[in-house]
Amino acid sequence: MKTWDVIIIGGGIIGLSLSIALRKRGATVLVVERGEPGREASHAAGGMLVDCPLETPDVLQPLATASARMYPEFVHELKLESGMKVDLRDQGTISFPSLEHAQRDAEFLAKHSLPAPQSQIEPELLDSQNLAVYLKERSVDPRALVAAAWKTAKHRGVDFSSGDKVTAVAIAGGRATGVITTKTAFHAAKVVNCAGAWAGQIASEQITSGQIGPHPIPTRPVKGQMLCLVMPERELIRHVIRSPHVYLIPRSDGRLLVGATVEEAGFDKRTDTATIQRLHKSAIELVPKLADAKILEDWAGLRPATPDALPILGATAIPGYYAATGHFRDGILLAPITAEVMTAVIEGRTPEHDLTAFSPARFHS
Repeated sequence: MKTWDVIIIGGGIIGLSLSIALRKRGATVLVVERGEPGREASHAAGGMLVDCPLETPDVLQPLATASARMYPEFVHELKLESGMKVDLRDQGTISFPSLEHAQRDAEFLAKHSLPAPQSQIEPELLDSQNLAVYLKERSVDPRALVAAAWKTAKHRGVDFSSGDKVTAVAIAGGRATGVITTKTAFHAAKVVNCAGAWAGQIASEQITSGQIGPHPIPTRPVKGQMLCLVMPERELIRHVIRSPHVYLIPRSDGRLLVGATVEEAGFDKRTDTATIQRLHKSAIELVPKLADAKILEDWAGLRPATPDALPILGATAIPGYYAATGHFRDGILLAPITAEVMTAVIEGRTPEHDLTAFSPARFHS
């Protein structure tokens, strides 16, 4: 009977990054994915690497900052190993803070004024009278990132079972012993739930009795609708543009992502024509020339949210069972640091960052 050191449930960017990190340390790894790796929240993401204190909870700031700093090397490694291009941009962000932020965070905003007049930095951006700030943030193309991570993982010898939904974590002798899927069962000494919005659907099952235990990972899906435009000129917009109503993320090939809604809609991934049109209109209000841009596609993704809007990272109450999920809008940003800290936890080492605030135990006290 084949066994692995670690089984990872979920093949999004979090699961893929963790699988690579564990393989680097010599562990044998199986990734079990309900669909195709990287085709859910990671595929739908915008790819803004936002570690700005205005938008990051205080307790999450150290992880966000560390992960943002890791990104150039993270992407460089994936490009080298996969031989694929990954569009990582460092032109920065022009942000129009909400009135609330403008009043509450005046000191921070004053330190991040535009380095030159807006008309020089981004000529096609409508020169509104609203306060604008410049943030030294990067952005990445998540689809290219995930494709490179998947190829790298396979190249490193990570095993995959795709189109295979995990229904439960197998428990025997009071600890995790593998996973049960709709097709079969897989065996490992350690199991990590990286199933994103679906993490909460995975039960724990006692092998001897067949008794189903509670669902200990309280994630839920939060829908986000987006669209992609082809800019009439490749460099029409160079910076990420963020306003209270919409954000614009340029890609180096001339595409422009426009997003995104935040909707409590269960597992519904349908797009709504009126919503997509509203996003498009908001983009044109910021950059009038986008009226000439062709809509390439629109889509909706499901972000994994938690009751306190913080990720879930660490060991569960079941020995050998871990969670790395609930990253909400920060899954792409937090992938490198999540892989690093969770590898330490799984190996029984103390991670460099304090994960107490993210422990699965906080929901079961």
